[in-house]
Amino acid sequence: MQTVSNEPFTIKNIKNYVVGYDKVVPTIKGELKRYINLDNSASTPTLTPVLNTINEFMGWYSSIHRGTGFKSQLSTHFYEQSREIVRRFCNVRNDDHTIIFGKNATEAINKLAHRIPLKGNSIIFTSRMEHHSNDLPWRMRAPVVYIGLDEKGRIDINDLHYKLKTHRGRVQLVAITGASNVTGYINPISEIAEIVHAHKAELMVDASQLAPHRKIDMGDQDDPSHIDYLAFSAHKIYAPFGLGVLIANRKTFEDGDPDYVGGGTVDLVSTDNVLWTDVPEKEEAGTPNVVGAVALAKAIQVVTEIGMDKIAMHEASLTEYALKKLKKIPGIVIYGSTDEKEAENRLGVIPFNLQDMPHALVASMLNYESAIGVRNGCFCAQPYIRCLLQTTADQSAQLENNILHHDRSNMPGAVRMSFGMYNEESEIDAFIEALEKIARKETIGKYDIDKTTGEYKPQNFELHFDEYFRL
Repeated sequence: MQTVSNEPFTIKNIKNYVVGYDKVVPTIKGELKRYINLDNSASTPTLTPVLNTINEFMGWYSSIHRGTGFKSQLSTHFYEQSREIVRRFCNVRNDDHTIIFGKNATEAINKLAHRIPLKGNSIIFTSRMEHHSNDLPWRMRAPVVYIGLDEKGRIDINDLHYKLKTHRGRVQLVAITGASNVTGYINPISEIAEIVHAHKAELMVDASQLAPHRKIDMGDQDDPSHIDYLAFSAHKIYAPFGLGVLIANRKTFEDGDPDYVGGGTVDLVSTDNVLWTDVPEKEEAGTPNVVGAVALAKAIQVVTEIGMDKIAMHEASLTEYALKKLKKIPGIVIYGSTDEKEAENRLGVIPFNLQDMPHALVASMLNYESAIGVRNGCFCAQPYIRCLLQTTADQSAQLENNILHHDRSNMPGAVRMSFGMYNEESEIDAFIEALEKIARKETIGKYDIDKTTGEYKPQNFELHFDEYFRL
């Protein structure tokens, strides 16, 4: 895979290679403004070297595996090379692991939840800070025990020790996020791994938020701090083309039937018998996403060239800068750590609320008046958000009643800004200026809420999307 550039990729120049970086969008002031994307935890834009690589590859694209034609062989070669690039990126050292491609991390975790062999009385541990994708799949498979949080919303290691001892012999898997998509906390994975393995359990890490921002090391399998399973999504690492990765202990998938069956999963089929093929092909039913694999591989090459350490340093600098400015805004409530000195040990993810202002309204105003994209709500982590907001049982009951009546006008939540490697301090300055105006009630629009969605939209203003893009 060739780098489509004459200059090396760096933190300083990477914004020049972000597809859509200079797009302008309409505001209610009647002007077009450059869109500032501070919603990178949800998904990242792609990069021109990734897009250029795909465009070049499409001339050679063909269905992979078992095809004798030149294009089929070429496509197969680069699909498997993409798997090798993922292996090096995550420092997978030996053949004890297999790398399975799917459509996203959610599917990867569901696949593991479906396939991991469990004993009859097994339980699974996860935490109260998890994304729904690392919570709900486990509930469908076995009883789940939740590791508690400390007063700052971090994993309570003492509670992990206590509950592992309480359920000694029954805990087969501990599934933990590498970093929170709500507060940006980075969990002490090596420490947790040693604790988990000492209790003869396995460790699964949801690295969806971690992979774009920090080095990943699966570890030697004879090292107590190793990771047994890991999942992440390409769309969060500048390759939004529908690919997810599951790195798993090979033995987990060698026996038993795959969760999806059909083309590509078999060696032999008769009317009364099936012989499954080897992993990972056994777990990649149908025609796989070759283009997505190539895109992820190229994105990994770019971030590797920049340097994961440099990406981490840059995003920590942005986080420190943002926290210093945010804390000066009257009426702001920041969730998680507010200490800018801790920026190096967290991700650039900052959730907050303005007192007496709905989070959905604040997010809407940032968009319609200042062309700034953030996210609001619960970020697919409702138990964690309720914990951070200290939602009472009565409030939770009222919320459930409102939802049953299709009323989302009072959904608990927060506003979240999140950085990518291409963001700059000038964008934070624009964000702070816009947020200060909102806090001072100096906005110009009047907004109505749609109770069924919980969204606020400005009066007498309509977006015409087909002026910007058409199918």
